[in-house]
Amino acid sequence: MKHSFSRLAAWIIFLLPTISLFAQQSQSWPNAITPEERNHIERIGFEQHATRGTETPPPGEALRTSAEWEEVEVLTISWTSFACIQKQIVAAAKEECLVIIFADNPSEVENYLTGTACGGALTLDNVQIVDTVYDTIWIRDYGANTVYGNWNDDRVLVDWIYNRPRPDDDAIPDVLAETIGLDLYSTTAEPNNIMNTGGNWMSDGFGTAFASELVLDENDGGSTWWTDYPDHTESEIDDIMAAFHGTDTYIKMPILPYDGIHHIDMHMKLLDESTLLVAEYPAGVADGPQINANMEYVLSNFTTRWGTPFNVVRIPSPPEQGFGGGYPDNNGWYLTYTNSVFVNNTLLLPTYYTEYDTTAMRIYEELLPGYNIVGIDCDDSGQSIISQGGAIHCITHTVGVEDPLIISHLPLTDTENTENDYMVEAYVSHRSGTESATLHWTLDLAGPWNDADMSLVDGSEEDWIASIPAQSLGSAVYYYVEAAANSGKTGARPMPAPEGWWSFDVAGPSVGVIEWSNDVLFTPAFPNPANAITCVPIELAHSANGTLSLVNALGQQVETIYEGEFAAGTSKFFFHAGNHSPGAYVILLELNGQGLWSERIMIR
Repeated sequence: MKHSFSRLAAWIIFLLPTISLFAQQSQSWPNAITPEERNHIERIGFEQHATRGTETPPPGEALRTSAEWEEVEVLTISWTSFACIQKQIVAAAKEECLVIIFADNPSEVENYLTGTACGGALTLDNVQIVDTVYDTIWIRDYGANTVYGNWNDDRVLVDWIYNRPRPDDDAIPDVLAETIGLDLYSTTAEPNNIMNTGGNWMSDGFGTAFASELVLDENDGGSTWWTDYPDHTESEIDDIMAAFHGTDTYIKMPILPYDGIHHIDMHMKLLDESTLLVAEYPAGVADGPQINANMEYVLSNFTTRWGTPFNVVRIPSPPEQGFGGGYPDNNGWYLTYTNSVFVNNTLLLPTYYTEYDTTAMRIYEELLPGYNIVGIDCDDSGQSIISQGGAIHCITHTVGVEDPLIISHLPLTDTENTENDYMVEAYVSHRSGTESATLHWTLDLAGPWNDADMSLVDGSEEDWIASIPAQSLGSAVYYYVEAAANSGKTGARPMPAPEGWWSFDVAGPSVGVIEWSNDVLFTPAFPNPANAITCVPIELAHSANGTLSLVNALGQQVETIYEGEFAAGTSKFFFHAGNHSPGAYVILLELNGQGLWSERIMIR
């Protein structure tokens, strides 16, 4: 259990670089730029590296950015003073892939890994230590992403301008590209210059990417104390990302008021093409209201690659323990369980203390059956990486495999059907083509598994289908898909199958009837106070025509949020509070010309 001086100990560790006059690069700066770092840079100065890979978009058609749950060939870290945390990462990851460690003192790193500290000696099998210089530990933010040309071939790395004045960090993608023999493409020259950061980027592997509006703020032509930002409209940003990453849908959400770095990996994670794992706070606490509004915005305006709503699963964020603790709105550290990383069949999860860790571990195990969930303490005295503004995802990056075998499937949901077969469709793609696909299913995880050959859907070369026979009420059905490429490569989804699987229940019809009253029902608009995208939920017993408006303190209508037919049931409407002056407002719902409902909201 952590003692009450954990915060003090962490600050002592943070101040060590200042005390030593920054003589040792492996003493890492926090994720955000501190006054101490700014003072150091303004005294010492810095110079960006002149060359940053190829500054035009990757060649070929059908570019595709790898999703984080896809096959991983390399995991990378930059070694710093958080040695025990990084040794645990290496110990777990090297069982799944090659681990490349960037080190400014390779012999020191080798001695620590093979020594008895922090879990005992490791072999250096599947570990490569690269002697180079860098500034910080935050390789997710300054590392490069894996992009494929022609959909699943022609692997390259793509990098952006780093949004920190840390030139040696910004050059690490060049070192990585040279180390593993890949071409690097960079958005570092006009007209394709884009500033971005890896913690504020998530790809579904099929052309949809998520970010906070930080990417708009840092490419709007403005400036900060150390640089001028690139100057692009949102449309131009979308076009550049499409040209370098193959994105066709770039979802951007308002930044959160208490997350100082505004990176989405601090509060959400894509677990697969249809599942968003999202941080949850007690009602009205910290970033909870804005996170809720952002998710409502996503659900109301975007869908998965199949055109279905995203499945949003919430995971509680813990308050900081000990001296000065609490949630971020009370100056607590930004503890997060979404800052995890996939390494093939293993998921590395940041942990903090038992009360919340057990819940987080259970949620991940239920969502990712068969995966090896490895918890790594990120708030241990002397090794409190979370006090520096990040956790496991922030200090790791990955390189996808050369020849991915893509298997994508929208999991079946629970059903009342006991008469008709359950159709399972899967998208399978490999650069050599697909030889076969097989559906495996069972009613008992102890076995045996039943096999069904999948066949191509008429007119398709990559969509496969097979069926599971109808089952009786009360049955739980488990299944997975396996495929073989013409090259001989095989794979399964979920990746750890048969230990990993999807499942659905055959259950009876739900009981209960909703009785609508004649009144308008509502959930309060959120967040309130508001300064960004704000959600207004409305429930009606019957459909009706009307207007939903925002009215100022003088009674003047300042925005029509929605006008037209309101459907019966629950609907959600949105407005951007940042477009209006701070103050008190009223949200007014008028149906058939008559005001039926109003709510006060503060804009700050």
